[in-house]
Amino acid sequence: MKHETPLLDQLETGPWPSFVSDLKQEAEKRAKNEEGTEFQIPVDVVDDLIGVLELSYKHGCTHWKHGGIVGVFGYGGGVIGRYCDQPEMFPGVAHFHTLRVNQPAGHFYTTKYLRELCDLWDFRGSGVTNMHGSTGDIIFIGTTTKQLEEIFYEMTHKLDQDLGGSGSNLRTPSDCIGQARCEFACYDTQDLCYELTQEYQDELHRPAFPYKFKFKFDGCPNCCVASIARADLSFIGTWRDDIKIDQEVVQAYMGGEIAPNGGAHKDRDWGPFDIQKEVIDRCPTKCMWMDGKELKIDNKECTRCMHCINVMPRALRIGNDRGVTILAGAKAPILDGAQMGSLLVPFMKVEPPYDEIKEKVIEPIWDWWMEEGKNRERLGELMKRQGFQKLLEVTGFDPDPRMIQEPRSNPYVFWKEEEVPGGWSRDINEFRKQHQR
Repeated sequence: MKHETPLLDQLETGPWPSFVSDLKQEAEKRAKNEEGTEFQIPVDVVDDLIGVLELSYKHGCTHWKHGGIVGVFGYGGGVIGRYCDQPEMFPGVAHFHTLRVNQPAGHFYTTKYLRELCDLWDFRGSGVTNMHGSTGDIIFIGTTTKQLEEIFYEMTHKLDQDLGGSGSNLRTPSDCIGQARCEFACYDTQDLCYELTQEYQDELHRPAFPYKFKFKFDGCPNCCVASIARADLSFIGTWRDDIKIDQEVVQAYMGGEIAPNGGAHKDRDWGPFDIQKEVIDRCPTKCMWMDGKELKIDNKECTRCMHCINVMPRALRIGNDRGVTILAGAKAPILDGAQMGSLLVPFMKVEPPYDEIKEKVIEPIWDWWMEEGKNRERLGELMKRQGFQKLLEVTGFDPDPRMIQEPRSNPYVFWKEEEVPGGWSRDINEFRKQHQR
């Protein structure tokens, strides 16, 4: 190591594995190859990465800068240009560009594919990766401008692999493991994710939106991809018939014959299972009760929170009439504060080739957002500025009570005068304005 790192060294002293140790290991591996014949970028790239990070900790500010637009021919996204503002001190990271690589659906890999990716990045990049970033992508961290086209050529021609999204475009669609391994998945998340990724290649690689746009696909309301908090369009699997109940297995849970929560936390003795305390009292809508020895559910009041199914997965099962709920407008704080997704489509069947989702949901929303959205304004911010009723008009969906959490708390929908005979809506709206004043 050619840089002293007293501040970074502290991060290695805790009980958990540290990324600092990983970086030092990579730096030592590269330093052993003094001639650099195995690498196409400076041998000291990781060593200088550690040094600039130590300097950032010392100064309390970053020493990275975005140095304009850099990318591969024909694509407007996928590469995040990054340069160090201290190139004389850290020449190995004077250029340190990041590539986003489109991850396989459900994060399924073969070891052969992983080795090929890592060999490519060891040879033409820093060897430092992130599996996976908050975007969902495979992240290749750190290479020079000269290597970008070489990496892209080898990925597309030898690995049959594409770049992901960055910039004001459709970001790389991300999905959960879905029906491949999850018994709760209500639709084929991987197929829908793959189909929309292929369908909207132009939107993914050639930025033309006001800002970023994210699809995320959760197979059930457990929301393992956290789409409800992060996606401009969130696809969450659900069902609209009754939860299936096996009353004998319910009794087995109550009698302690079956461990709740799929047997998790076996190392702790939580005491005997109490269905009233651990399931019924925790139901957010109080739609469950015991009728003698039978568990009853008022399914029309169920909000599909999944708690009861997660606790007693062998006794309770998702329904058979399955589809997807679509929410719009989730985001982290950028121009405005963080927002959760707002319910747009309570239920829709999910069937290839997914034309209903494309033609009734995605494309009308994009047309409206691209026409009305300001620069760097996410869909959720446009919805907040122009109102949820405008989104309903754009997509053609009728207002639904399920779009509102509780009466009067989210006054999205107002009657227009021409929609009501007698013009009384004008009087009501005028009264509302006076009352607010």
